Amino acid sequence: MKSRILTLILLGFTFNLYAQNEEQFSKSIEERNKEIARNFYQDLWFTNNTDKYVDYVADEYVVHDIGERKGVTEPAIEQKNIADFFWENGSWNSKINYQIAEGDLVATRWEATYSPSSLLGKMAIGSGTLPIINVFRINDEGKIVEIWNHRHDIDTPQTLQFTMKGVLTGLLIALIPTIIAFRLRRKLKALSTQ
Repeated sequence: MKSRILTLILLGFTFNLYAQNEEQFSKSIEERNKEIARNFYQDLWFTNNTDKYVDYVADEYVVHDIGERKGVTEPAIEQKNIADFFWENGSWNSKINYQIAEGDLVATRWEATYSPSSLLGKMAIGSGTLPIINVFRINDEGKIVEIWNHRHDIDTPQTLQFTMKGVLTGLLIALIPTIIAFRLRRKLKALSTQ
C-alpha cells in the first residue's frame, strides 16, 4: 500500500514537472517568435537593412493580404522588393505598439509613418501614419512561413483613388442620359418650330 502511494506521489510530481517544463518551453518559443518578428520590422521597415530578409523569411511563404494577394505563395525576396520600393521613394518613422504570441503565431500591431521623397512616392503612397496589424506564422527553424497583413488603408491615398474612380464612373453614367435629354430637346424644338 505504501509503495502504491509513493508511486502515485512520484507520478504526480513527475507530471507536475513535465507540465511546468512544457509551459516554460512554450513561453520560450513564443518569446523567440516575438523577437524574430521585432527584428524583421527593425531591419526591413524601421531601418533600411532589407538584405537581412533572409534571416527572417523562409525561402517561400504564404501571404494573405488585402486586395488580390490572398493565399499566394511568394519567394522570400518579395519581402525585400516591397521594402526596397518604399525605401527608394521615401523614409519611415515607425514603431511597434504591442505584440501577442500564441504557439507559432505572432500578432504585431504597429504604426507605419511614411514620408515620401519622390514624385512616385507622393502619388502612389502618400505621407502619413498607417496602423497595421500583421500576424506571422513562424516555423521551428525560426522563419516566417505565413503572413496575414491587415492595413487600415482608408487613411491612405488609395482611398482617394477609389473615391475618384467612383465619382468619374458616376459622372459618366449621368452624362449618358443628359446627352440623350439634350438631343430629344433639340428634336422637340425643331418639331415645334415647324
